[in-house]
Amino acid sequence: MVKIAVAGTGYVGLVTGVCLAEKGHFVNCVDIDEDKVRLMKSGISPIYEPGLEELMVRNMEMLDFTTDYKEAYKDADVIFIGVGTPERLDGSANLSYVYSAAKEIAKSVEKDSVVVIKSTVPIGTNDKVYEIIKENLSKDVNVYVASNPEFLSQGTAVKDTLHPSRIIIGAEEEYPKNILKEVYEEFDAPIVMTNRRSAEMIKYASNDFLALKISFINEISNLCEVIGADIEDVSLGMGLDSRIGNKFLNPGVGYGGSCFPKDTKALHWLANFHDIELKTIKAAIDVNENQKIKLIKKSRKYYDNLNGLSVAVLGLTFKPGTDDLREAPSLVNIPIMLEDGAKIKAWDPAGVNNFKKVYPNEITYTNTIEESLIDADVCFIFTEWDEVKKFDISKYSKLMRCPIVLDGRNCYDPLHARKANIIYDSIGRETIKNLEYALI
Repeated sequence: MVKIAVAGTGYVGLVTGVCLAEKGHFVNCVDIDEDKVRLMKSGISPIYEPGLEELMVRNMEMLDFTTDYKEAYKDADVIFIGVGTPERLDGSANLSYVYSAAKEIAKSVEKDSVVVIKSTVPIGTNDKVYEIIKENLSKDVNVYVASNPEFLSQGTAVKDTLHPSRIIIGAEEEYPKNILKEVYEEFDAPIVMTNRRSAEMIKYASNDFLALKISFINEISNLCEVIGADIEDVSLGMGLDSRIGNKFLNPGVGYGGSCFPKDTKALHWLANFHDIELKTIKAAIDVNENQKIKLIKKSRKYYDNLNGLSVAVLGLTFKPGTDDLREAPSLVNIPIMLEDGAKIKAWDPAGVNNFKKVYPNEITYTNTIEESLIDADVCFIFTEWDEVKKFDISKYSKLMRCPIVLDGRNCYDPLHARKANIIYDSIGRETIKNLEYALI
């Protein structure tokens, strides 16, 4: 058993801490928010993540939560830094929380230990953290710094952490390599040992490649609509090639969340800072921004504007399985709809409370998909929740005043849409127009 402390209890920090406790380590999670700590001590997760709370409750004997960082850090063998690295206005990563945690650790440790950067940070950050710790050490101890990037996805974070595709350990000395091997001894995954800068780059290169893959298929889907090809068939045919693979080839209204938008911009900024232009990354960013308003553009085929119309919105979060709204297409589209004069009824099984913080009174929130659709003039689908995909497609024509369904996630089969007597306009596929309904 390794005694571990984790700085930060967001997605990365809390999931990491809970999963390491599940593997038999004693973990002390540190956060500055006293209310949040009290919540976690009672076995309640402050974030929406399937399976996390159950895992917390099961491992409470191996978990502790505290605001007392000095007590948590002083005798820890390994200290993970999992704090946020939000995007600055210029696209660079804000590392102030990482550096602040490093200073606190340096002033608190009383034994030899390893500080592990779990947060996604620009290349060279681990070196800077090492310098900060050396400059602020209050005791005569050895503190090593290692990079151990995470590869979890929101909605599947617990599974991704407990059953990772690979474990990346970036370190300059043997001691941190050996102790991290001990930390991950019970994990069944290949371990890649490298230096710190390579580990940092692996994280950015991985995320940005996936973002590039999404933007690529979205561009192909836009062309498919014009030339009469079907993007679903195209994606299937491409994905069967093992060199390409079928993941991240689902067309839609762009990627969102806490990783892809921020990490593409951060790497693009870093490259520009060093006078290198990453043209493919810049293209991925540009394509994604344009793709987010794809459904608004589609709506102009049916209505000159949305003024006075009843608009149903299905899905507010950037993806299913999370309550996270960061960079969600809904946050780009709904302001446009409101400015247009639309009357919006929105449904989402997890994201409503967070969306209310942005729009508390401007839109109507519903408890069911049916409530959103009643007398609607058009429906926008932004998130492919299972409830949406399994929804009886025939209900659109029964509930809506004018059954125009603009699907940004390709939730339905166009053949079923044809039989359902609706106008169905999705991404990269044939637009199903039932002549019973006159276009406006």
